[in-house]
Amino acid sequence: MYDVAIVGGGPAGASAATFTARAGLQTIVIDADAGMTRRALVNNHLGFPEGIRGPDMVDTGKLQAARNGAEVVEGKVVGLEQKSDQDGFTLGTEDGRSFEARQVILTLGANAELARQAGIQTKPGTEPRIREIVDVDRDGRTSLPGVWAAGTVAGVSVHTIITAGDGARVAVNLISAVKGERHVDHDVLPRPTEAAAD
Repeated sequence: MYDVAIVGGGPAGASAATFTARAGLQTIVIDADAGMTRRALVNNHLGFPEGIRGPDMVDTGKLQAARNGAEVVEGKVVGLEQKSDQDGFTLGTEDGRSFEARQVILTLGANAELARQAGIQTKPGTEPRIREIVDVDRDGRTSLPGVWAAGTVAGVSVHTIITAGDGARVAVNLISAVKGERHVDHDVLPRPTEAAAD
């Protein structure tokens, strides 16, 4: 049983996973590797003055999540069900594998089908060419308690810097809810005198 399962490994999912794993939550990312970022050339993401190829951004994001403790697996999630004892969720993949998690973050990009099939409330999208999104509250919670959504599927702009930020935002909200206090994750550079002493 994972603490958090994240469905989708694009910028929103990898960002969310980096935060949840760093917070000590046992995290799995299940990624079908079919997101729209794979087809993008990104010239407007802060930190990449020369631009970055979408596939490189996706791979680097998943690597960062893994290096911070998340488990990253390939697979297309086709089923999401609340467990009979209501202690978490079971996620089933197209190839027959099954994963269990206490909380789920959906970072499904432009496809809300899994959420709809799970009985989660959706609504019309507002971004160009995004027909359906998951209906979330201001923190990223869906209509199914324990399931959150972030990124394009939750109604934010398709731009990678915005979806990555939304993944982080929703992850911080989830961590804060689990731990019962507002979560902050900031590392600080050592002072020059401390660095010299080392």
